[in-house]
Amino acid sequence: MNDLTEREQRNVRIALRFLRLRTGAWKPIAQALGVERTMAAKVAHGVRLVTAGLALRLARFLDVPFDELLAGTWLSARTCPFCGHPPEDFEDEATVVEDEKRTGLTVIEGGKK
Repeated sequence: MNDLTEREQRNVRIALRFLRLRTGAWKPIAQALGVERTMAAKVAHGVRLVTAGLALRLARFLDVPFDELLAGTWLSARTCPFCGHPPEDFEDEATVVEDEKRTGLTVIEGGKK
């Protein structure tokens, strides 16, 4: 019997997929968690259940509180639950430059320069 709820398991799976996206492979994640590479992938994709022990090792590896991992609050709520891709936030970056003269633009009339 598994003591983690479906929601807690989903949040751990999202964290695993997020790590997979960041590292590029299952092998380093599996080594850090002390499981086989195939086991890490099967857990992340819902083929195997998330155990409390694995979730605890993952929380320690990520250096986040266990409760935050299970609640899913350590990642952005907008992190993709399917692939673990984090949101792209550009709120702090300028996206339009209005004070500088534009260069490199060529007006083409009738298909000719």
